[in-house]
Amino acid sequence: MTKIKLVIFDLDGTLANTLPLCITAFRKSIEPLINRSLSDEEIISTFGPSEEGTIMALAPMRYEEGVSNYLKFYKKLHAMCPVTFDGIEGLLVTLKEKSVIVAMVTGKGLHSTNISLEQFGIAKYFQAIETGISTGPRKAEGMNSILDLFKHIPKQEVIYVGDAPSDINASREVGIRVVAAAWAETAEPEKLKKLYPDMLFEDVSAFNNWLTLNI
Repeated sequence: MTKIKLVIFDLDGTLANTLPLCITAFRKSIEPLINRSLSDEEIISTFGPSEEGTIMALAPMRYEEGVSNYLKFYKKLHAMCPVTFDGIEGLLVTLKEKSVIVAMVTGKGLHSTNISLEQFGIAKYFQAIETGISTGPRKAEGMNSILDLFKHIPKQEVIYVGDAPSDINASREVGIRVVAAAWAETAEPEKLKKLYPDMLFEDVSAFNNWLTLNI
């Protein structure tokens, strides 16, 4: 297998178990504005765009207040997810030591991404970060931006690591290999397998072992 020179990570559900935090912050910020309860499924169905897109979908008449509330609760409640998945930071250290470029393409908005990176203390490992926008998914666009930035690295030496079916589809659209991260409690391995990712791992240590052999 061609050696990997650039690893692009997703954030939510891939680097850390942040999805329950996101859902709780959405519920606390939006429900008082719309005077009704929200199910997890209703919130998750809006994912793809950044958090701003979720708030626009669920509370369009109170958009600015909703965004402000969301970021406040997201930061306040981040103790729900105080650290990255066990083994992730060690993996990031290894990649840096081996001179592998590490980047991120996330659907999160810029502000919440920065809140999480500060909480986890891992911003120093990423040489480039592409975040989401409110108007729709932009994972493929973000990946292409990273590839343009590091155009000296051939696509066959790049992998994307993400936990969602949409991550696999975006990677295919761009033409890079994709590793399905199925180690979060929110992951759905069977859905991921049906899309035939290049690799699928259900724990970080197995991914770490595989990646160490391929860099």
